[in-house]
Amino acid sequence: MIRKVSLPTGTLVLSAMVAAPSAFADFIGDAKGSLATQNFYFSRDFRDGAGQNKREEWAQGFILKLESGYTEGPIGFGVDALGMLGIKLDSSPDRAGSGLLERGSDGRAEDEYSKLSATAKAKIGETEMRLGGLSPTLPLLLSNNSRLFPQIFTGAQLFSNDLDKFTFHLGQVRKVKQRDSDESVDLTTMSQFGAYDDSVTSDSYTYGGVDFAVTPQTKLSLHASELKDLYGRQYLGFKHTQPLSEDSSVFVELRYFNASETGAERVGEVDNRALSTLFGYQTGGHRISGGYQKLWGDSPFPLLNGADTYLFAQQNTSLFAQANERALHARYDYNFAAIGVPGLTFTLRYVKGDEVDPENIATPQAAALRAAGEEGREWERTTDITYVVQSGPMKDVSLRWRNASNRTNYTRSNDENRVIIGYAFKF
Repeated sequence: MIRKVSLPTGTLVLSAMVAAPSAFADFIGDAKGSLATQNFYFSRDFRDGAGQNKREEWAQGFILKLESGYTEGPIGFGVDALGMLGIKLDSSPDRAGSGLLERGSDGRAEDEYSKLSATAKAKIGETEMRLGGLSPTLPLLLSNNSRLFPQIFTGAQLFSNDLDKFTFHLGQVRKVKQRDSDESVDLTTMSQFGAYDDSVTSDSYTYGGVDFAVTPQTKLSLHASELKDLYGRQYLGFKHTQPLSEDSSVFVELRYFNASETGAERVGEVDNRALSTLFGYQTGGHRISGGYQKLWGDSPFPLLNGADTYLFAQQNTSLFAQANERALHARYDYNFAAIGVPGLTFTLRYVKGDEVDPENIATPQAAALRAAGEEGREWERTTDITYVVQSGPMKDVSLRWRNASNRTNYTRSNDENRVIIGYAFKF
């Protein structure tokens, strides 16, 4: 269960919970915690079209994470909690909506907001059940963690590694707190620029699957899910890494998705298939990768509102997941530790998309494309530089700059910058 409480209240609740008798030695002795701070500046400047011309805000976030151990016995019980506090440093009504800060009914960013996620857990062998706040990182449910706070779902989730080489999971979520909100709301689907009605709600999203480690280098995956009365999705995955030497390897990953309407079909037609591929080579500090991505069907890639896609082509500002879209993507990563500068990393990404079907996109630009009988296209370039201080009084402080430029003919183009300073104190 997730409820809005102040950060001090959440801390007191957890303090009371760990004040347990000695019989709960592992529950207390294996407990751990951290306090993460994040100073986040976000700016997205729209280059064309009508409407708000910039989203620009600056915020300070604090995340207190507490994790208990498990009680003794054949079934171990425990509890985790996540307390979050966001503070506005700069915003205005004409620049709000960055995803960093909660907004009131007047559209203005709140001065501060807080929330608590609590999760009960139980474990038998290598099987674990969690009930309460969840932030899954799965192909069919990938919680968004790209702003000040993570997207948090309310539900139950089971993971099992008891069978050698197999990992099973099964879960169901019923509510969600978006990354910039303290309100628990019903599940909806991403609008995809009007292709889907994001006001239609569902009371459950059920998902499950199995991963099979064929060898230590090769994994196969089969997952399925259903957003009740809206649509169902299936996922097939293949991943292989082939070492070439002590510090070099080649790798390939294939991800295939299939989606169609289900139940009462309350969101209308859902007809989408997607293939996303990745091929790469790594040696020393260099990692070069890229691939081809293609969508088929009459509708865009469907996913829960606010979540990420698990498509390789997804970028900072565009999902590259419109109906029939084709995309080529390339990426270069370099770790400067290879030349004696540990903590410094660099990433450059480029994605080019075309063959976008504008039929169900509700933007003026898409309407113009339909009138002219043309297809949509876009490209995006992203640069990411991160440095983690390695020693001295600022040890483990991280500094990150993300810059992106997106140009498209079916919606508004934009330029974006994110500057993030973070630190985590563990105890």
